[in-house]
Amino acid sequence: MIASMVPPAGAGWEEQHRFTTEVTALLAARYGRWVCGWHWAVGEGGGGGVVTSWCCTSHSIGEPAETAARVIASLLEWRDWLEELAEKFARLAPPAGADAEGRSWHLERAATRLVTVVVDRTGAECGWYGLCHTVLTWFLSSTGMGPERAKDAVETAIGGRFKSWTEPPRRLVDAVGEDLAVGLTGELPYRDR
Repeated sequence: MIASMVPPAGAGWEEQHRFTTEVTALLAARYGRWVCGWHWAVGEGGGGGVVTSWCCTSHSIGEPAETAARVIASLLEWRDWLEELAEKFARLAPPAGADAEGRSWHLERAATRLVTVVVDRTGAECGWYGLCHTVLTWFLSSTGMGPERAKDAVETAIGGRFKSWTEPPRRLVDAVGEDLAVGLTGELPYRDR
């Protein structure tokens, strides 16, 4: 099915973009919304994602069978990433019944670890921080927080401090984690002494 959707050789940006949009809609209708990042590739052409099987439309769309194979490989790679995140979210979530200080510690720890994972997987290339926002928002949502509140908390904590093509220094990652935790709990994370 995907091979029949591939635009002809020499197709312009609009047709290539339409292809990824239509493939995403097809995959989402069949498998669910989780597929929506299948083409978020590492680097400038991919928008700061983690997928390496897909580059960008101009480099990834070609002969129909090969293009369809790239889509499937990218989808599987994206699914692996989501499953990895789900495992991390479960391990990093604050335990039920944690007091504010304990919750703050867990949130700060989760944020710093998740930012680091995103930096490692994206190489801090073009637009990586967008995926970082998304991952942190997903994490907070997985803990029961509403998506709008989670998105606002992440935006407040990061506040434009991450940049394309720039790996954030450890102290900045730590500051973002602490700001997120304090913003959500009103408590500084406790420190092991």
